[in-house]
Parts: sequence; C-alpha cells; structure tokens
Amino acid sequence: MVSEDDVPLLGKLKEKLVQTKENWAKEGRALTGKPGQARLPPGQHLTAEWPVLDLGIQPNLTQADWSLSVAGAVEQPIRWSWNDFLAQPQVEMVSDIHCVTTWSRYDNTWQGVSARHLLARVKPRATARFVMFRSYDGYTTNVPLSRFADDDVLLAHSWEGQPLSREHGGPVRVVIPKLYFWKSAKWLRAITFMDQDSPGYWELRGYHDEGDPWTEQRYG
Repeated sequence: MVSEDDVPLLGKLKEKLVQTKENWAKEGRALTGKPGQARLPPGQHLTAEWPVLDLGIQPNLTQADWSLSVAGAVEQPIRWSWNDFLAQPQVEMVSDIHCVTTWSRYDNTWQGVSARHLLARVKPRATARFVMFRSYDGYTTNVPLSRFADDDVLLAHSWEGQPLSREHGGPVRVVIPKLYFWKSAKWLRAITFMDQDSPGYWELRGYHDEGDPWTEQRYG
C-alpha cells in the first residue's frame, strides 16, 4: 500500500475545463426548470457511450498499491488493502448514470462492496450526518450520510464484468446512482464521516451541495 503523496499522477490539470465548469455554475447552464420523476431527469440526454471526464490528472495506481481508509465520526475506523476489500461480501447492482454535463447512461452493471456493508463495519456515531470522499488525485466531494446509506450505493471495482479502467476510476470508485455523477468519486482512497457538512472540490466552485438530478440540483 502507498500513501497519496507516493502515487504518480498522469496528465496535466485541465485548468480551462475547471474554469469553464465554474462559469456554467454561475450561468446556470442546462437548467430547464422542469423537475420530475421520470427515469431520465430533466435536462439530460441518453448516450450509449461512457464519456471520460476528469480534471486531467489520473493516478497511476495498481490494485496492490491501493488502500482505503475510513475514519472520522465512526466507532470502528478501518484501513483495507485490496485483498481486504475483496474479502468483504461482494454484490452486483444495476443502475443508471446521470452526469451534470447533461448525459445519462442506462443499465450499468457494477460489482463491488455495498455501502451498507461498510456502514455496518465502521458503525457511524449518532452525531454523523455527512460523508467526505477523498481520491488519489486530490479530488474531494461531500454527500449527506443518508444518501450514502441508500440501498443502491456501492464501492465498485468492476463495470460490466470487467475491472474498472483507470480512466473510469479504477481500482475503486464510489457509485451513488441517485445523485449527479460528480458525487461518485473516482480513485477512492479515504472516506471521512463528519458531524458537520463541508464542501468538496466542485461544491467550492459553484456546484450544488447535494446534487439531485430530478430536481436539477446542478448548481448551488
């Protein structure tokens, strides 16, 4: 296992993309004003592809190097190696992806460890209300604990029966289907349970704190 500082990063930060997306937040790009509960959220369009979106930097991380730390407002902090992670009960789930950049992809099959199993292991304290995900590229994003505890949330290592590629967040990424996909952090390295909310990378740059696609919570 290696620390975040020891993981080589491939690529260069897409500063122009970051600035563009900050401008989208200021302008309210793609907002339709038509919330609903159809399968396809308002303002979205379907795609059969899975676009690659990141900050331009990808950690060059092997499964042997990967580890996950879970701490904060929990009774039993843990640190899992790759083998520890695979030794947990494995689940398969099918869910849709909804990206804030307006594309959606239906019926993605994921394999991994359910969030509910993780919660049972670490036992969040009664005061815990929020979760912060931290990635090996330095990315962060926050969600309410109630969202992470949903029955369709998992820490995924595989997609459509194949290990997640680095481009899509392998070795392990979060999958929270009911929120915009920027909340499903790639290259997961740490989960921190918090009593108080704290914004992550895009939340600090004008994006919504929760990110519900059906009510178009794109921007704060």
